[in-house]
Amino acid sequence: MPRAATLALLERYYAAFNAGDWQGMLDCLSDDVAHDINQGGRQSGKDQFAAFLAHMERCYEERLEDIVLMVSEDGTHAAAEFVVHGAYLETDEGLPEAEGQTYVLPAGAFLSIAEGRITRLTMYYNLVDWTRQVDPAALA
Repeated sequence: MPRAATLALLERYYAAFNAGDWQGMLDCLSDDVAHDINQGGRQSGKDQFAAFLAHMERCYEERLEDIVLMVSEDGTHAAAEFVVHGAYLETDEGLPEAEGQTYVLPAGAFLSIAEGRITRLTMYYNLVDWTRQVDPAALA
């Protein structure tokens, strides 16, 4: 896949995220997409990713700013760096109680691309930093 096409795919994907357009995000993924959740396991397939998005929408409201996209010369691998601006809406399992706390969190992703679709998405952010922002007492 040409580098420019991969860059355009990622721009569509992250624009859909910021617009809350979950179907637009899903349209950028391969049917068997591998999703490596930060400090969690791997989920496979669009259906699992759609369920993940529904869970995230229930618990968090997020937008990405300062997005920087990097694409390999052959267009098959990419990385994204961004800052997540969010609100914690509903308590997520195993995490502090949600009370609408806001957070600003640097994050990144590594992606694999094939046949015009994202085939792997691996997310990284600092969970300790997020926890410190939403519940400083949880780390005491």
